[in-house]
Amino acid sequence: MDIAKHAQYLRPLNAADLDRVIAIDTAVTGRPRRGFFEKRLAAALRDPRGFVYTGYADAGGLQGFMMCRLLEGEFGGSRSAAVMDTMGVEPARQGEGIGHALLHASEEVLQHKGVAELHTQADWRNGSVLPFFSKAGFLLAQRYVLEREVGPHGIDLQPAAEPESSHETNYSDPSRDDFAALSRDRIPCRSLQHSDLAALIRIDRKLLGRDRTGYYEHKLVEVLEESGIRVSMVAEIDGMVAGFIMARVDFGEFGRAEPYAVLDTMSVDPDRQHLHIATALLSQLLANLTTLRVEHVRTEAAFDQHGLFAFLWRCGFRPSQQLAFYRTLG
Repeated sequence: MDIAKHAQYLRPLNAADLDRVIAIDTAVTGRPRRGFFEKRLAAALRDPRGFVYTGYADAGGLQGFMMCRLLEGEFGGSRSAAVMDTMGVEPARQGEGIGHALLHASEEVLQHKGVAELHTQADWRNGSVLPFFSKAGFLLAQRYVLEREVGPHGIDLQPAAEPESSHETNYSDPSRDDFAALSRDRIPCRSLQHSDLAALIRIDRKLLGRDRTGYYEHKLVEVLEESGIRVSMVAEIDGMVAGFIMARVDFGEFGRAEPYAVLDTMSVDPDRQHLHIATALLSQLLANLTTLRVEHVRTEAAFDQHGLFAFLWRCGFRPSQQLAFYRTLG
């Protein structure tokens, strides 16, 4: 692939590109997602260090874009990584190497920022994207992408022993007490607030043995300000935060909630074991998503996290049609 001939047309995205980005994405996906892109572009302009947004613009205007976000500890990861949130090329210009040029330019910036891996997902049935990933050197990640329906009958979780401590989505180690005794009313759950930061850091430090203040500072901004709808929560016992769940729902067509919510962090204070706090948080999240008419919730688990996978399976999660991919940079 001759990347050099495309170099002159590559540049960072800016606020003036918003309408064109939405138009390209709509042409590719079949539905507009203005709310999603407004939030993402505003976040990148506010914190340019955490994002790499690349555009391809020639005499005809913007013809393609790629949006990557730096990870700071999602899923308990310790390696520097980024995720490709979305990309799009004007359908009439596909096959000209624009996508590969965007990827190459984005990866150069990511490497300069010290990023070692680029992650993304794609539907295994997408016959246009998968060949692109294969040719670009992406490999299948050793992770399951799992999802479950939210409702209307999805909020009554099956009896589920909660997982052992995991480095993946920071699930805790509650015991295997009788699930029948659990009720969301017995474990109050409320909306996550900026003032909960210290409690989140405390619980995470107990679980992982290291301080990730920077990660949670950025994560709170993401789920409270960048996500289209606030759905993240904490569970309280005796007035103290005992666990938390972080999930994202964005706006799509006509301001409606996207059909998928993304669950990427859930942790429980290890001193509050035997209380099924993680299950209560998940149950309340599903109830809230049902009210919002969100159809599915999606998360990830590494292949070797057997306890976490078993917990999610008993809570109704099943393999998604999405596959996780990664590419090592450098």
